[in-house]
Amino acid sequence: MIDQLRSIAIFAKVAEEGSFSGAARDLRISTSVVSQHVSKLERDLGVTLLYRTTRAISLTHEGQTLLLSAKEMIDSVQRGLNDIRFSKAEPAGSLKVTMPGFVRRSKFESALWSFARKYRSVAITLSSGDKPLDLIREGYDLALRLGEMRDSTLRSKKIGEFERKLVASPSYLAKVGTPTGVRDLQQFDFISMKNLPEKIELWKDEKKEVLKDLNSRIFVDSVANARSAVIGGMGIQRLPVSEIANDLREGTLVEVLPDWSLKALPIYVVWPGNSVKSDLRQLLIDWIMDAEKTFA
Repeated sequence: MIDQLRSIAIFAKVAEEGSFSGAARDLRISTSVVSQHVSKLERDLGVTLLYRTTRAISLTHEGQTLLLSAKEMIDSVQRGLNDIRFSKAEPAGSLKVTMPGFVRRSKFESALWSFARKYRSVAITLSSGDKPLDLIREGYDLALRLGEMRDSTLRSKKIGEFERKLVASPSYLAKVGTPTGVRDLQQFDFISMKNLPEKIELWKDEKKEVLKDLNSRIFVDSVANARSAVIGGMGIQRLPVSEIANDLREGTLVEVLPDWSLKALPIYVVWPGNSVKSDLRQLLIDWIMDAEKTFA
């Protein structure tokens, strides 16, 4: 049983890293040992867990099922180890954290401050902005990022999803009319936001419509400024639900084409792979993960 648990943990690391060699580097064992553990686990279970090619690996259905349980197992063990470590003494130190502007007033921001209230010997430095920062060069211990992770120098863990709605002000729609179909949107004004792709994908059941070459004459660099411009009647934009929930309830903003939706984007907590503050950082990651489960 113990050997099988070790093999499951190694399998989970292979899935996380996307390769046997990446898992071997992180675990500080040879690639052949990693391969042996995964192969033995597949033999014991009588299923294939990974599709292997010369360039990449991918999970089978059985592999995806096992990975969910493996992650729960590993996270539970990690939390137990942290509880034991930190039960001996009050956690102390400092953490430098960066979050994008859309996190304002969210459960993630609340989790950070509740963490700071709980652990009064931990100093927190928070930077907020919509421009991604270089964590390693600027010395950050932790960040929240939106969308798929591409930086191989960073470790990451998905902690939630980012929901958006396409909105406009009632005054703007009263002036220019209300769109009745996706193609009508080509005639409307859009707020252009830096670091946000101009292309918009709208979904209705399994049908997808893509909008390109949108009309824009207002350009902003943050979600807060985009919200301000939309409320000011300058046009349409997709904004985070967490930022506009009150506006929608009060009628300051209205949803455009409510029968169509925008795909939710993943939210990740990311950190430098060579960080030396592993225990303190992991304590904060677990705290944020628990907040996501509590308020999901």
